[in-house]
Amino acid sequence: MKKIILTSIFALGLSGAAMAQAATDFVAVDTDANGGVSYAEAVIAWPDLTEEAFAAADLDGNGELSAEEYEALTTAATPAQ
Repeated sequence: MKKIILTSIFALGLSGAAMAQAATDFVAVDTDANGGVSYAEAVIAWPDLTEEAFAAADLDGNGELSAEEYEALTTAATPAQ
């Protein structure tokens, strides 16, 4: 299920190349240091991120990416080498 959701992120318009260019660590993106990355914080790091892609990555649906959700999103977006 997790793999399907993360695959959907790319189908919804988040390109791996764009994500890889801007991706940074969780702490740096969580600018208000509340332990979650909001869409507003995420879109600063990844300008091409759509609300749909963010929602797909937000597996618990609380409106923020946890460190685990963030890691899964950035790992899925990193091109295989």
